[in-house]
Amino acid sequence: MSRSHHPTWMREELLQLLAVAGTLAGLSITAVALLHTLGHANATATVADDILVLSALCFLLCTDAIFIALRTRKPRVAHLLERAADALFLLALTGMVAAGFVMVYTLW
Repeated sequence: MSRSHHPTWMREELLQLLAVAGTLAGLSITAVALLHTLGHANATATVADDILVLSALCFLLCTDAIFIALRTRKPRVAHLLERAADALFLLALTGMVAAGFVMVYTLW
């Protein structure tokens, strides 16, 4: 059995990803709230807001997939949910980076 498919290894990986995804979801939501509070209503801020909202949604879906993967007793379902969580995490992280670039470009 390879290291990535070992149940203990997968559980530890999912627990770490759960903590990071939850933290980044909160960070994305906080950034959107701050941008709205500061009242920047220009087009690039709105684009960054939209990207951050989608990133937060993907992080939240990622945490759901991880939680279900940790609770299921079916290894095949857990493996599929792990892959879905990885894909959602990558998509959300890419969105956060893109929003960061948009915000830096706006400030520049």
